[in-house]
Amino acid sequence: MDRLLGDLERRARELRTAPLLRVTEKLPRIARELGISLGKRVSLELGDVSLELDRSILDRLADPLLHLVRNAIFHGIETPAERRRLGKNDAGSIRIEARRERDAVEIAVGDDGAGLDVEALRHKAVEAGILAADLAEDLPPGEVARLAFHPGLTTAARVSGVAGRGVGLAAVLADVQGLGGRVDLFSESGHGLTVLLRVPLSAALQQVILIGVGSERVAVPIARIERVDEIETARIERGGAEAFVVVDAIPLPLLDLAGLLRVAPLEPGPRTLVLLAEIRGQRTALRFDRLLGREEVFVKPVPTVLSGVPALCGLTLAADGRPVFVVEPEPLLRS
Repeated sequence: MDRLLGDLERRARELRTAPLLRVTEKLPRIARELGISLGKRVSLELGDVSLELDRSILDRLADPLLHLVRNAIFHGIETPAERRRLGKNDAGSIRIEARRERDAVEIAVGDDGAGLDVEALRHKAVEAGILAADLAEDLPPGEVARLAFHPGLTTAARVSGVAGRGVGLAAVLADVQGLGGRVDLFSESGHGLTVLLRVPLSAALQQVILIGVGSERVAVPIARIERVDEIETARIERGGAEAFVVVDAIPLPLLDLAGLLRVAPLEPGPRTLVLLAEIRGQRTALRFDRLLGREEVFVKPVPTVLSGVPALCGLTLAADGRPVFVVEPEPLLRS
């Protein structure tokens, strides 16, 4: 019976998958036509895109990949005259390739354009009030580059129907995190930008930790959690509106999930439960009320009416039939 059920499950999964080429085959033509409209010459090359992914993931990857191609052409690829002055070929190059890494797929979208202007991004972040001037000066280039994902932040001198409004990379990050994946940037000034998307092979089943926050239940993907810890409430230190707790001899910022999710918290007891996770590159403690267990759940897309809430990356049903939202920790700070 186990063998027959396993074979049935394998065949069902094969019916759910399709090659990445399904959502990339139109991109070379789109890139060429968009380049012409902007007075640029662009060649988009597809590497190994024969890998197969869950169809539900493929459908949700189409928009992020299109955003990245548009972003590369609008912001990165120079005009033929500028490229000749820099000693480059007249035509800019964009390459998309994918590879499998255990139970995930990494998709790289790279170009040979101008790369990310970190100093311009730093200046724009200060100008927009996202960063304090003194903090911006000390922020390392890698952290500044991550600001490219901030909604509304752009280095474009003008806005067009293609780009320049600062929503493209923010949308990419939200979409990929909604799949339980992550996004990384690699840039070298004058030599191009590569955006690496890492997404699971299947979005249907995910390992999650079920927790109680106030009177609500939510699920957090295990891949986003370092560990669960229990601390003495008396060890929580406060400085103004911020709270800190010492874990492994290191002071960590403490965020209250009840407040971030806008639910009424329970009265604190002598001990406090926290999730340790990395948020925006910083190790952070997330406070919650009850640990309800670890499960492998079937995750459904968030209903359309709630699709604009970045922190909600999916919906599942508990054993009693009640819906439980799957929450991504990082977007909580922006929602």
